[in-house]
Amino acid sequence: MKNQVNSIYKQAERFAEITKKNIICGNIVRAKKCLALAERLFITGSIETKNAISNVYVFSVSSFMEMRHCNISHLFPQTLKAEYIKQVNTSGV
Repeated sequence: MKNQVNSIYKQAERFAEITKKNIICGNIVRAKKCLALAERLFITGSIETKNAISNVYVFSVSSFMEMRHCNISHLFPQTLKAEYIKQVNTSGV
């Protein structure tokens, strides 16, 4: 089970990297498709999948976008945006 969980987190990390590369290349349509898929996984996935999407994917992509002063609100689907807001409010930023 531990290897499976590590694998899920590594996959979320790789998926975040793909999303960020699409943003860097200006391929916003593909980045939005990645975000939509991440949202679908977050909504329908197991608890481990939801945790990986929230703790790795959303955190990684939103941190990247903030560092580059990208507008997060129009890219993130509704559920992931709510998860992002929850992370920001929890961190006390």
